[in-house]
Amino acid sequence: MPHSSEEPKIHPTVPGPRTAAGSTRTPQVSRPAAPVPGPRPTPSRADRSRPVPGRPAPVRTAASPHPTPAGRPAAQAKTTPQIQLVPADEAAAVEAADETVDKLLDEGCPPADILVLTTGDPHPWAQHELSFGEDSYWRQQAEGEDVFYAHTSDVDRTTARPVVVFVVNGGTDQEAARALPEALAKASSRLIVCGDPQRLRNLL
Repeated sequence: MPHSSEEPKIHPTVPGPRTAAGSTRTPQVSRPAAPVPGPRPTPSRADRSRPVPGRPAPVRTAASPHPTPAGRPAAQAKTTPQIQLVPADEAAAVEAADETVDKLLDEGCPPADILVLTTGDPHPWAQHELSFGEDSYWRQQAEGEDVFYAHTSDVDRTTARPVVVFVVNGGTDQEAARALPEALAKASSRLIVCGDPQRLRNLL
């Protein structure tokens, strides 16, 4: 049967995606992934000094380069050695010094802490050791294992020790007076002077 000219024409459809009414979906916007918890960032050195609301800003003070315990001065002056007098005439001064050394050792003083200086003849021990040569003699002082005996003329070569026994067994008053301050400088704890009391009063 012939179609009327007014009958609507059916156009062929082109294959493609369906766009049926009611089936259209609004595309969803992708959301960023949630951050993974991690360690909190450490504020920079500049941020650490910023005051926090309700908390006062930290006060910076210069640190002492050499802190010392409370009540103790930063530097202490060298203490003056204690001076002790042992009366003895010139002939018995060496014997008095030997007794003094024995007493020190009995009290527990280490032998290496004692230096004996004579103003007259060298101590018998020094004479004996010098017979083996000066190198061997002075080496014993360097080793520091025993009492060391020396003459005041060699006081510059002796090393300081806690206890110095100054024996006035001869020599002139001028020589003894000149050697006494040097002996005092060698003692860090005690200076024991053995000699005639009258002569020692003139020296001191």
